[in-house]
Amino acid sequence: MTQCSLPAVFMRGGTSKALMLHARDLPADREAWTPLLCRAMGSPDSYGRQLDGMGGGVSSLSKVCVIAPAARPDFDVDYTFVQVAIHEARIDLAGNCGNMSSAVGPFAIDEGLVRPRPGDAATVRIFNTNTRKAIHATFPLIGGRAREKGELAIPGVAGTGAAIRLDFLDPGGATTGRLLPSGRTRDVLEVPGHGSIEASLVDAANATVFVRAADLGLTGRERPDEVDARPDLLIRLEAIRAAGSVAMGIAPDLAAAHAVRMVPFICFVSPPDDGEEGDLVIRAISNGQAHRALPLTVSLCTAAAAQIDGTVVAACRRAASPRDRCALRCPRASWPSTRR
Repeated sequence: MTQCSLPAVFMRGGTSKALMLHARDLPADREAWTPLLCRAMGSPDSYGRQLDGMGGGVSSLSKVCVIAPAARPDFDVDYTFVQVAIHEARIDLAGNCGNMSSAVGPFAIDEGLVRPRPGDAATVRIFNTNTRKAIHATFPLIGGRAREKGELAIPGVAGTGAAIRLDFLDPGGATTGRLLPSGRTRDVLEVPGHGSIEASLVDAANATVFVRAADLGLTGRERPDEVDARPDLLIRLEAIRAAGSVAMGIAPDLAAAHAVRMVPFICFVSPPDDGEEGDLVIRAISNGQAHRALPLTVSLCTAAAAQIDGTVVAACRRAASPRDRCALRCPRASWPSTRR
């Protein structure tokens, strides 16, 4: 048996963690990535814990970022996101992770891929190869390296750290090429075995299927463990997600849609109660699990959907004044759901 080792950095980005790898240390053939990265993360694991690897048993902790010098002169680095399945020996490169995008700039500086200009802050121009979209990451420096200490606190993460600003340039159509892949603000999806359901199919940063919580018989405030404890609900949500994938043109048929687990995401939304903080209540499902936070890319997609009259998201959001129309606040409710 041959053993090999890979130089890697283990980093947190937002409410996710990932192995950060240089593309130069991986096989050029991406087909060869699957056994290597699954082994590193501890997949497949029928127990769902990934104890024999670096994964953490939930989708937000089973990730890999692959970084290389940029192929284009208008970028600094190329970044490929890899979602590693937990129960299966499978990786998914269909979409981006906004949380881990925040770690790419600091990694590039600290690993010497980008030489920062003199000063106390840096901006790294990132090309995400999954979505072929641009991200600019701006963050503080200390001694020419990314500064870790700071005063920013985010829900779901203990303590504080330095702020990282991400600017997603022209994020519309990241998966399908169109902000509204079907050309409509609402579609009625025919879901085999589950009837029909109204949904909004929106593609910004990562494609997402939005449905009303009430149409699923939910309040929208169910905790992740409550959602995960209902296999009937997860099966229905996956069936809706697959139907949305076909309607968006991401997959040619339902079988192919089930095979691509990362995109589209599926979220259920509901209006906030009177006196409840925030403008919208939303819950996201990622790779068949209730997400413990609202993914950053889904946050972007939700904000875009909230600005489009006629979507289920716009219909559920709290009425806003013209001045506040472009702001969207999602309450923490009973589990961490907001993102910076």
